[in-house]
This record gives sequence, structure tokens and C-alpha cells, in this order.
Amino acid sequence: MINDPILIAAAIAALAVLVVLGIGIGGFARGGEFNRKHGNRMMRYRLIAQFVAVVLIVAFVYFRKQGG
Repeated sequence: MINDPILIAAAIAALAVLVVLGIGIGGFARGGEFNRKHGNRMMRYRLIAQFVAVVLIVAFVYFRKQGG
């Protein structure tokens, strides 16, 4: 189970969400030029990364129930 490529990809995607979220929160907390320039872009990147992570997690659960 730990060697399952979908599980590994889902874990990487979840870590990517965490990184993007951290950058976004850090930029928001500091405010200033970075937040004005990149705040919305970081939100979009987070939403995309979350979507990918959720799709991979659902795929993992689906294929595990199928026995494959």
C-alpha cells in the first residue's frame, strides 16, 4: 500500500497545497507589494493544487476498493 503510486502522488499534492497555502498566508500577513501582486495568483494555485489532491485521493480510494 505504501508503494502505491497514486498514494505517493496524492501525498505530494497535499504537500504542495501546504506549501502554496503557507506562501499565501505569509504574503497576506506581510501585506505590501507581494500581496497586491501575487495574492490572487496564490489563491488560484492553492485551489488547483487542492483539486488535484482531492482527485488523487478519491482515485486512490476507488482503486483500493476495486482491489487494484
